[in-house]
Amino acid sequence: MSEKPKVQFTEREALFYHSTIRPGKIEIIASKPMATQRDLSLAYSPGVAVPVQAIADDPATAYDYTAKGNLVAVISNGTAILGMGNLGALASKPVMEGKAVLFKRFADVDSIDIELASEDTDALIEAIAMMEPSFGGINLEDIKAPECFIIEQALRERMKIPVMHDDQHGTAIIAAAGLINACLITKRKLEDIKVVVNGAGASALACTALIKSMGVRHENVTVCDRSGVIYRDRPGGMDQWKSAHAIDTTARTLEEALVGADVFLGLSAKGALKPEYVKKMAEEPIIFAMANPDPEITPPDAKAVRPDAIIATGRSDYPNQVNNVLGFPFIFRGALDVSATAINEEMKIAAAKAIAELAREQVHEDVAAAYGEAQQFGRDYIIPAPFDPRLMEVVSMAVAKAAMDSGVAGRPIEDFEAYRDQLKARLNPTTSVLTRVYEQVRANPKRMIFAEADNEVVLRAAIQYRDFGYGEPILVGRTQVILDKMAELGVPDPESFHIENSMVSDHVGPMVEMVYERLKRRGFLQRDVQRMVNTDRNIFASGLLKLGVGDALITGMTRPFAQTIKEVRRVLDPAEGKLAFGIHMLVGKNHTVFMADTTINERPTAEQLAVIAKETAAVARRLGHEPRVAFLSYSTFGNPSGKWLEQTREAIHILDEEQVDFEYEGEMAPDAALNPKIMKLYPFSRLSAPANVLIMPGLQSANISAKLLKEIGGTTSIGPMLIGAEKPVQIVPMTAIAPDVLTLAVLAAAGITG
Repeated sequence: MSEKPKVQFTEREALFYHSTIRPGKIEIIASKPMATQRDLSLAYSPGVAVPVQAIADDPATAYDYTAKGNLVAVISNGTAILGMGNLGALASKPVMEGKAVLFKRFADVDSIDIELASEDTDALIEAIAMMEPSFGGINLEDIKAPECFIIEQALRERMKIPVMHDDQHGTAIIAAAGLINACLITKRKLEDIKVVVNGAGASALACTALIKSMGVRHENVTVCDRSGVIYRDRPGGMDQWKSAHAIDTTARTLEEALVGADVFLGLSAKGALKPEYVKKMAEEPIIFAMANPDPEITPPDAKAVRPDAIIATGRSDYPNQVNNVLGFPFIFRGALDVSATAINEEMKIAAAKAIAELAREQVHEDVAAAYGEAQQFGRDYIIPAPFDPRLMEVVSMAVAKAAMDSGVAGRPIEDFEAYRDQLKARLNPTTSVLTRVYEQVRANPKRMIFAEADNEVVLRAAIQYRDFGYGEPILVGRTQVILDKMAELGVPDPESFHIENSMVSDHVGPMVEMVYERLKRRGFLQRDVQRMVNTDRNIFASGLLKLGVGDALITGMTRPFAQTIKEVRRVLDPAEGKLAFGIHMLVGKNHTVFMADTTINERPTAEQLAVIAKETAAVARRLGHEPRVAFLSYSTFGNPSGKWLEQTREAIHILDEEQVDFEYEGEMAPDAALNPKIMKLYPFSRLSAPANVLIMPGLQSANISAKLLKEIGGTTSIGPMLIGAEKPVQIVPMTAIAPDVLTLAVLAAAGITG
């Protein structure tokens, strides 16, 4: 397996990402209406005086009347930035902004980054402690050891809100989860395993402390630093944090310590674990090589000498990634939701156990397909995928319960089923699964044909497609025009891109024969076909896809959808037994709605409506949603009556006979499908909650609705996504920008659209 990172980008691309739209990665928006004078009077003076007095009378009500209960400070002094060292507080700001974004993205926790320009431990403690009234939690980040230990301990003693140094405990919690499952697979018990920890920094010592809290015996854990094994009375002295893990042992080196060891936990440096050391470990050794960006040993090198090993790393391009994002957002989510006064060992252990249990659960096959592989518990899947949408629910609830059981919850949860529903509603699972889709395509790159590559928007998307590691872009267009535009965009190696020019391509001859064979009885002469192949980019690009030159095709920027699909269908057919149609995906903060058919079938039959419903439900599942299908109409269950209702009713009858495995109902007006208050008027409805798949009765209403919602609906519109073609093809709107083109290209490459 290659050690080359899957995620690649240029310095120019990274700086462009951080500087465009508005500098940085975060902004603050109002959560209440601010449109009228009355709104402003309530928000500020004089209305604000009322909650001020309420909080003065009862400080606990700050969690009711302010954002404190959902607000975390991400704090650093920049003394240990990623793997880059002490670059100062200001240089740490991009990282802290990024951490704030992760809090919001994964757990809907609002977060503000705070960079403190001091290396004075006491000054940092005082400054952070004084922030307690502002925040519901403190996340310490990128502070070097041993100062990070001192700061965290002092703040935990002084502050009555959760404080956690994620560099320590985040890694420890995920590693502990993986260790639980690795021991389960190899039939080991925590109290019996022999563990060797290589590294004695913040993360390594936190891992050591946590696994001991979970049952690993102190005398069975050997910790090594740069000087070798940490043993009792080692000459030269040790600080209090290292000496706490010293044991009586004759081993003096990592190699000696590993003889017969069950587990290696590495948080040290590239290459620290030699293959010859691995040979000396116990049967079915458990190896967590977590140094970043390069592990102590790569999985291929470890497997070469010990095929029976279970291996985890910090890398996304190997199985079993130990990724902090599995933990910290949800740990704080659970702690905030019960107004916890601390994050204690019980809460960390609960998080580790919940993460471990999640890896052992089955994932619906369509959701697993969206991840690009079967998500099945085993040696290569002991830790859940970082973008499993269930993490929010499972980990947050476990942490909240542990906080209550250990007596640190200020506001215990009374109804955990209601809390579960609240957690599910906080985030849109589409965002999690889409992120995983990008990871999947990086792991399985595809050749993507960009049919209009001399268009700058398309060319930018194609460049990003390669830079981000999604695969090889095949650029269709005029060679010199494409090269000149890439030079203008600052691409350092334009000649390295695969360009297909229809006037000179070697594929033209076979393509003309193939297309002529299809069209000769449809009024086309061979010279007509020759001209189309040479001059029509959609014909030529579709031909490249049909001939297998690429794996998928993206087009549509320069011509209307109807014209583009007509040209594509001259070369490509619908997949066997499939119906071609289009889906618009409307993505909001907390919801996603799939609308079909918005592009192709003007007046679908009952049979076609049933197929559209089934295929759209499958797409919804691949993107993390349990489909609830509504067949929309101007009529709700016959009121008012009309002559266009029979097709919808027959489609419902077809699904009844087929006994499909998703909820569906109709005919119904949009409010009866989406508004819970209106839904209560129809207690016989088979929908358990508002619909997320909307099947439209005809193209006119579907296309108008999709475009109207895109322009004024306040949601992000993805699509139209073309479903049912014999090869993966996506047709972008003419108004698309580069990220839109890239998103549809990745969805096509991942097979999300079938």
